[in-house]
Amino acid sequence: MAARIGLIHALAHSVAPINEALARDWPEAQRMNLLDDSLSADLAAAGALDAPMHARFSRLARYAIDAGCDALLFTCSAFGPCIDAVKREHPDRPVLKPNEAMIDEATASGLRVGLVASFAPTLRSMPAEFPVAVEGEWAEGALAALDAGHPELHDERIAEAALRLKARGAQLIALAQFSMARAAGRVRERSGLPVLTTVDSAVRALRKRLPGA
Repeated sequence: MAARIGLIHALAHSVAPINEALARDWPEAQRMNLLDDSLSADLAAAGALDAPMHARFSRLARYAIDAGCDALLFTCSAFGPCIDAVKREHPDRPVLKPNEAMIDEATASGLRVGLVASFAPTLRSMPAEFPVAVEGEWAEGALAALDAGHPELHDERIAEAALRLKARGAQLIALAQFSMARAAGRVRERSGLPVLTTVDSAVRALRKRLPGA
């Protein structure tokens, strides 16, 4: 029987990239999408990952598992402690944070990593998740362009950020958000560097960790 993957989203922009990657690279996998786009707004209002937020993540995970999911992939990086708690609650199956597979691949490459983010606060938190030094760069205006319905401008802003990192010595570009995966081709073309996305790395990691995948 094909593996069923539970995809749990806090942002609508994250839904399409991971579904497209799974359809392309692992079409046999069944997909179950859970979107609660109030999570990010509620986190911003609360200012911290409080007990009610942890409880919501626990319920989302339990719902997906009760629906037959063999693995869970969370697609929003702002909720790391909540996802860690879900991992502890369900040690019998893969539970992935959005960035962990990409971080593992980037670290294993042995190359100097340049991290591009379209959401500026990510550059305050994600570099510390790498066990090696990384150089970060904000693709200013990229997320706003995507929100405004200008995906080509979004991709170009990310490519420009990658070029700035290349000029500072980066040998590999890592794209921080799921919504940025669509820009990977443009970044490769403009920079000539290898590119990792959270989306593609997560699919590869899930396939390795699920027996028979």
